[in-house]
Amino acid sequence: MLEEAQACQNILIAGLSANIRQRWLPALERVEMPLGDVLYESGETLDHVYFPLTSIVSLLYVMENGASAEIAVVGKEGLVGVSLFMGGGSTPSRALVQSDGVGLRMAADRFIKEFNRSAFVLHLMLRYTQALITQMTQTAVCNRHHTVDQQLCRWLLLSLDRVDGDKLIMTQKLIADMLGVRREGVTEAAHKLQSAGLIEYARGHITVLNRKELERRSCECYEVVKLEYDRLLRQTSTRKMNHC
Repeated sequence: MLEEAQACQNILIAGLSANIRQRWLPALERVEMPLGDVLYESGETLDHVYFPLTSIVSLLYVMENGASAEIAVVGKEGLVGVSLFMGGGSTPSRALVQSDGVGLRMAADRFIKEFNRSAFVLHLMLRYTQALITQMTQTAVCNRHHTVDQQLCRWLLLSLDRVDGDKLIMTQKLIADMLGVRREGVTEAAHKLQSAGLIEYARGHITVLNRKELERRSCECYEVVKLEYDRLLRQTSTRKMNHC
């Protein structure tokens, strides 16, 4: 059976009460989540919900012509598949692994039973969903009103919050696809950050050298999203520290 300590790498799972978490462990399956793996496509009925542990998943809106843009990012703080318990069962977005790692998944029917069984689970998942909606809303505003430089800073910080350490494995093409901008714009913005000593970039590997300055150069969108996640999931994070 899955070890509890491993499952608790995900903040939502760590935030469960001990008895609920023990009930969940046999139903959680550890899965590899390689870079570029599609967890679900637009319009598909979800078979599982996913709880990233060390991976990061992008939720993308895909246009008819194949162009796409990221609407939210999910890592160890959350889950992929909120449409399942919101009643829709499917979503017009695509879930794409943007940073490889591992995660846990639970069958859709079992998760719905757990969601309906416990008021604690219901309220936890709804608080997370509110935080996710805030991120989606702020992303839309950011993409409309802020520069590529600011968007890149926001995106790097959101990604960094969802991994351990200060390193990310991201190609400029992937970042451009996520932001919905031209690759040349990302190249120029990344070069500015590297010249200023904020990041080091080589062959798809990004190391953040000065996070404080990166936060200063980012638009207010990053702080808005972070504060809302902290506000809504503060008790969950505290429970993780105390019980896992």
